This record gives sequence, C-alpha cells and structure tokens, in this order.
Amino acid sequence: MCNKIRCGQAAACGLFIALATPFAGAGQIVAWGENTVGQATPPTGSDFAGMSAGYWHSLAVRNDGSLAAWGRDREGQLDVPTGSFSAVAAGQYHSVALGTDGSLTAWGWDALGQTSVPAGNDFTAIVAGGAHSLAMRADGTVAAWGHNGDGQVDVPAGAFSNVVAGMYHNVGIRPDGSLTAWGLNDSGQCDVPAGNDYVAVAAGIYHSLALRSDGTIVGWGSNSGGQLNIPSGGGFAAIATGWNYGLALRDDGSLAAWGWNVSGQTNVPAGHGFVAISANDSYGLALTPEPASLMLLTLAGLAGLGGRRTTPG
Repeated sequence: MCNKIRCGQAAACGLFIALATPFAGAGQIVAWGENTVGQATPPTGSDFAGMSAGYWHSLAVRNDGSLAAWGRDREGQLDVPTGSFSAVAAGQYHSVALGTDGSLTAWGWDALGQTSVPAGNDFTAIVAGGAHSLAMRADGTVAAWGHNGDGQVDVPAGAFSNVVAGMYHNVGIRPDGSLTAWGLNDSGQCDVPAGNDYVAVAAGIYHSLALRSDGTIVGWGSNSGGQLNIPSGGGFAAIATGWNYGLALRDDGSLAAWGWNVSGQTNVPAGHGFVAISANDSYGLALTPEPASLMLLTLAGLAGLGGRRTTPG
C-alpha cells in the first residue's frame, strides 16, 4: 500500500495498493523482495507515472496513459485493456484501472464480482483489496464491489478525502482529517485512533497505518511481524504496507521499511530520488525519475506469509 506522492498529489494506496496518480514527470520502477512469479521484475523504461503492487502481480501506468503489467497471470490479471488511463489498482488476483474519462475498467479473477465495476464517469480514485475494490467519486462518496464476507463492501455514508483497501478491511480519511474503518476487525485493524490531522492511510491484512500532518506515522492492529514497530520521528511523506511489514517515503526521497523480512521486503534500495511507493504481500515498488544509479533489486522469494486468503485454487 503508499499514500501521498511527494510532488503534492495525493495517491491512495494500501496493502493491495491502489491508486497510482501520475506525478509531474516520468520515472523508472525499482522493485525488491519476493519475486517467485516475476512480481518484482518490472519492465524497463523511464516513462512510468505510477504503479500498483498486487499480491502476485503488479500494474503500472505510463505517461501516455497506456498500461503495463507483470507477474502472475493465471487469472488473466495481466491482460491489460487498451485505452487511456490515469490510475491502476492491483488486487489479489484482479486488476482495476481508472480511465482518463473517469470511468472504471477491471479484469482478472471474477468469481466474487471483482471485475463487475459500477457504471459512471465521475470517479477520481481507485483502490483494490483482496477480492474487493473501492472507487471514490468526485463528490467524495465511495462505491464498492466484490467480496463482502467481512463487510468490506459496506461503505459508511458520507464523503471521504482518501480511502485505502486492505485484504479484508478498509480505512478512509474524512474531509475533516479524521479516520473511519470498516470490514474485518479481528485484530483491531479497524479501531482507528482519534484525531483530525491525518493526511494518508495504508491498510494491510490485520493492521493499518496513518500519516499525520506533522510527518509522523501511527499504526494499530496486529503486530505479529513487527509491522507496528514504526520508526520514531517525523519527516515522512508517504506510507504503504505489505502483509506484515511497513514501507515509507521520507521527505528527502529516501525509503524506510520495518516488520517481517522473510523475503527481503524491508531491504529497501538506497538513494534519495524516490517519488512514490507501493507495497503488497512480501515485496515493494518505488518510482524514481533518476537514472541508472538506482538499480532494480530483487530477492528470490520464499513462500508467502500465512493468513486467510480468498483464492481461486
């Protein structure tokens, strides 16, 4: 999951990270962590405007509005459509894209209605959870579809300024800066902290993170892998989360990560040129406009972390 791009444009991202809002320029994608099916082997090129890390596949949008995809394709999640798009969201086995005309498109596994997108052309942001997805409309209301076994599609009434989707739960920021969460809450992942100074959120499987306006990060829910052992102090500009680890972008463009590290997902690349992040399961992605000195890092993957899954088999 990420949430705020350093150039000042918001990007809602969670575990199954989500919205990839283009920044003012283009860059190359760097990846690290588990790479069992090529999910951490992004395509070459420096024309990417945003990206989204799914469970075992990843998506990216280019500056010309076209899409790229890599990793697992057993459910057709890499069969990207043609057209002009402004954002992408990669779920567990499905994919969602936001058209430049404000409409939605989805493809991949659809056993639970994951690709049955709502009609309309007033959507401004998208996020994808395990087997569900959310889309924000221009008026701040949120539409949801897909699996609803834990109430993750039962969106609270009212407007949001930001929303992210975890595996089985969601977290949103209200226009007043306060937090709301809904869906599975067996580990306290929906027990949001008080306050109205939140600017970004990220949702994992059983935990959640939020970024305050002062650049500090707070977390709640399960800490089974150390995913709530957040670095102290401020200076953070964006957050994302995988299954049991956290990822953050600092104001100086460097990366920080903490929590479970069985596949090297917290071994972030060095450098200060990053402008956006995305995380999922046991790997991470980062976008940098800087050339070659920031090389692609991949670590041979181990088995994915445990946890309840909604799989096609």
